[in-house]
This record gives sequence, structure tokens and C-alpha cells, in this order.
Amino acid sequence: MVELIVGNKGKGKTKHLLDKVNAVVKDAQGNVVYLDKSTKHMFELNNKIRLIDVSDYLITNRDEFIGFICGIISQDHDLQHMYFDSFLKIACVNEDEIGVAIEKLETISAKFHVDFVLSISVDENALPENLRSKVIVSL
Repeated sequence: MVELIVGNKGKGKTKHLLDKVNAVVKDAQGNVVYLDKSTKHMFELNNKIRLIDVSDYLITNRDEFIGFICGIISQDHDLQHMYFDSFLKIACVNEDEIGVAIEKLETISAKFHVDFVLSISVDENALPENLRSKVIVSL
């Protein structure tokens, strides 16, 4: 399953994402990973959540990011949830590529039983119609 938290830059998407990940980790049966563009929010995350600073891994395009995600999943068979803050930046995805990237994440989610929650700096009305049903928070 892929869920989206959307809204323009500076609307508070990260706070919603942090609240959601910290709530989920309390009842999670498997591991939880939080990907971000820095370690800025390290102390706001429960210590059971693995924080990955994606900027350390020299990712330059969408396909490299998808490969990176598959690599994380391949090394952690207990992985249950992944949270992506600043999705467009960390995944090197342009607004016109959002649909393709999310479609690939849906395929990965179904195959490996990992749920994804993405924070995306775009207005809900700018999303492709088929993605609007995935929005859980719109700011």
C-alpha cells in the first residue's frame, strides 16, 4: 500500500509524517524505516525507527532510488513500513514522474508486503486523478 501526505512546501507535511511513523512503531510487528534528505529529525523519531539519510548514497535519478529501496527491502525481511519525507527530492522525481514512481512503489509494496507513506510537496489538485485516492492528508 502507498499512502500520500500532500501539500505545498511549508504546510506541515513533515509533522504529520513524524506523528504517523511514531504512532505506527508502537504496534508494528516488523521494522520501520524513515528516509529523509538529512538527519535533522533524528531526535523527533522513536529510537526503534531506522533513519536513513538518503543524501549519503549519491542517488541521482528515480531508477537508482527504486533500486535503493529494493536493496533495503532485500536486507531486512522483517521490514513492514517505510516513510519518505521530501519524496520528490530524495527520489529525484519530477512532478510529471510522480505517477510512474508511485506505480513502481505499489508493485514493490504488493510483492514484498511493505507499506509506504510519502510526503510530497505538491497540491492535491496537481496530482494525477488516479493518485488522489491514495491521499491520507492534504494540506
